[in-house]
Amino acid sequence: MPRARIHVIPTSAPDDVSGLQQLIATGALDPTCLRAILGKTEGNGCVNDFTRAFAVSALKMCLGPAAENVTMVMSGGTEGGLSPHLVTFEVLEEEGTGPALALGATITRDLLPHEIGTFAQITCVAEAVRSAIQTAGIATTSDVHFVQIKCPLLTSARIATSPKATQTRDTLKSMGLSRGASALGIALALGEVDAATAERALAEEDKSVWSRRASTSAGVELMGHEVLVLGMSPAWSGPLLVDHAVMMDAIDTASVRAAMARMDVGRSSVLRALFAKAEASSGGLIRGARHTMLNDSDISSTRHARAMVGGALGGLVGRADLYVSGGAEHQGPDGGGPVALIAERTGFYGDTE
Repeated sequence: MPRARIHVIPTSAPDDVSGLQQLIATGALDPTCLRAILGKTEGNGCVNDFTRAFAVSALKMCLGPAAENVTMVMSGGTEGGLSPHLVTFEVLEEEGTGPALALGATITRDLLPHEIGTFAQITCVAEAVRSAIQTAGIATTSDVHFVQIKCPLLTSARIATSPKATQTRDTLKSMGLSRGASALGIALALGEVDAATAERALAEEDKSVWSRRASTSAGVELMGHEVLVLGMSPAWSGPLLVDHAVMMDAIDTASVRAAMARMDVGRSSVLRALFAKAEASSGGLIRGARHTMLNDSDISSTRHARAMVGGALGGLVGRADLYVSGGAEHQGPDGGGPVALIAERTGFYGDTE
C-alpha cells in the first residue's frame, strides 16, 4: 500500500538545501519517492519576490533528474515570527492498513497571459484537481481536506507580449485574480460550487463564494499550476492524518483547536505541519475592532495578515515553522481562511515514544 511521509526542514536562506541534502545522505529521504515540496521563503510575497524562484532553482539543482515530476510550491513572506522552512512529501510502499493521509500531485499546462483570472483558468485548475484526486485514490471529494496550488501572475513583459488583452494591466492585482480563479477551480472540482456560480463569482468578485479547502499562492516563477491534494483514504497506510478547519476571522483559533481535538493532538498524535491562508478583512474590522492593515501604504495588507495569523496560530500550537500564505480570495470567508493540519499517530509502529 502507498504510505505518505513528510519532513519539515528549516532553511537559513531561500537557496539553503543543506537540510534536504543531509536527509538524502542519511537515507531518511528518498528523492525518487518525492511527490511535492512546499516551502516558506523570506521575500515580500509580492510580484517581485524572486526568493520563490531562487528556492525552486536550488531545489532542482539539488535533486537533479528526481525533480522532474515534483510539485514545488514556494510561498513568499515570513513576516513576524514565521520561520522559513520546507515540507517534503514522499510516497513509499509498505504493508499496512488504512485509512491514512493520501496525496496526489500534478502540474498543468502553461496558461496564456490573457487566460489568467478567467473562467479558462478555473476549468484548467478544476481538471487538474480532479486528476490529482483520482491519482491519490481518494474515494470521494468529502475525504479531501486541502488543495494547495501555485498559480501564475502577470508581469509587464507578459502583458506587453500577450496576443490578447489581459484581464488587468496591474501586476499586483493579477496575483489576486489568479489566486481567486484557482480557488474557484478547486471549489468547482470539490463540488462546493457549480460552474455558473464560479464564473459569476469571479466576474463580480463576490467574496461570499469561497472554498473551505483551497489554498492558492501566485508567483512569477511559472505560467502553469503546481497542484497538491491532501486527503484521507483507506487505500493508504501509515501514521499520518490530515484534517482541516476554517478560520472565520484572523483570530479564530477555536476552529483550529477543534480540528486538533478531532485528531487527538497531544494525546495519541503529534502535530507535524500546519498550512493556513490569511487575508485582511475588507470591512476594516475584526470582531468589531478597527484594524489598519488596508490603510498602510508602506506594507501590503497581505504581509500584515500573514504576521497576525502566524502569531495567533504560533501561540496556539507552540511553533513558528508554519506555512501561512497571504491573499485568500475565495479561500474561506472574508478576513478568514482554510487551515490544514497534518498529525502523526504515536505508537503506530509499536514505539513507546
